[in-house]
Amino acid sequence: MPATMQGPAIFLAQFAGDTAPFDDWNAITRWAAGLGYRGVQLPSSDARFFDLEKAAASQDYCDEIAGIARANGVAITELSTHIQGQLVAVHPAYDAAFDVFAPARLRGKPAERQAWAVEQMKLAAKASRRLGLDGSVSFTGALAWPFLYPWPQRPAGLVDEAFGELAKRWRPILDVYEEHGVDIGFEIHPGEDVFDGATFELFLDRLGGHRRCRINYDPSHFLLQQLDYLAFIDIYHERISAFHVKDAEFRPNGRQGVYSGFASWLDRAGRFRSLGDGQVDFKAIFSKLAQYGFDGWAVLEWECALKHPEDGAREGARFIADHIIRVTETAFDDFAGGGGPDLARRMLGLG
Repeated sequence: MPATMQGPAIFLAQFAGDTAPFDDWNAITRWAAGLGYRGVQLPSSDARFFDLEKAAASQDYCDEIAGIARANGVAITELSTHIQGQLVAVHPAYDAAFDVFAPARLRGKPAERQAWAVEQMKLAAKASRRLGLDGSVSFTGALAWPFLYPWPQRPAGLVDEAFGELAKRWRPILDVYEEHGVDIGFEIHPGEDVFDGATFELFLDRLGGHRRCRINYDPSHFLLQQLDYLAFIDIYHERISAFHVKDAEFRPNGRQGVYSGFASWLDRAGRFRSLGDGQVDFKAIFSKLAQYGFDGWAVLEWECALKHPEDGAREGARFIADHIIRVTETAFDDFAGGGGPDLARRMLGLG
């Protein structure tokens, strides 16, 4: 049967806070459902909503978490391990910046922080399976990112060494996901070593084509790189397991172009926008994904330089609902069909 995308859903990470209804699992899932969302993507690192270690060990706890969401009218779409995945591979230049993502006892201890992140990723595989989820979303982390622009000239072998090490760190993690039947959809994202199709291929090749290595498709990051985000779907649709619906705009001028990251988000040539306010062609994206039978969740990730998040969330639910294509089970010209093999041969003059 034809596959239809699920949604709308919302990634909760950008909405978590210390005031109601954003500080409690029951309240935030009820809030999301009230806006029209049918699913929520759960940040596994936010203790206000979820205890990852407990979830990996306890089916009763996972049933409780999923039951609360279901009672409020939403399903859990995926666990997000973006924070933990980021810490699997950190270049020393970013140690201080990324230390804030780790428990306080591990700050200033990069080797111990990495070991913690690896264990967290494995726990998330177990928790995903207990929640009945077939997929998750994450980041790869980065070792080579500071050397993105080839000046000064990179020494021979630097990129190969970086991606070899990245794959060495991730292969045992992906093997645990294979054991539990869960995919990792890596968000293709600047700041990660896997930031476009070419780098995803480098990573996948060094993983020996590991079948649990998948893609969390987010067109906003491709628009800001001026990458053809529709052709990307044509090339990699078999690996796309998750979808972040996020808008962006790129308006180069006489002062700034793609490399405008020293400016504030408000003043950059490329910036993220709320759904419908940017330049991403979502009608074409939803059509492409429907064409290839994507039946996962369409998940709003809100990041906007201008609009209030609650307005972006409210508008986003309707935007996604209006773009999901209910895939047809019949061809529009079926009414004109008829006959079978015998008629076909007669029409061809073959008997």
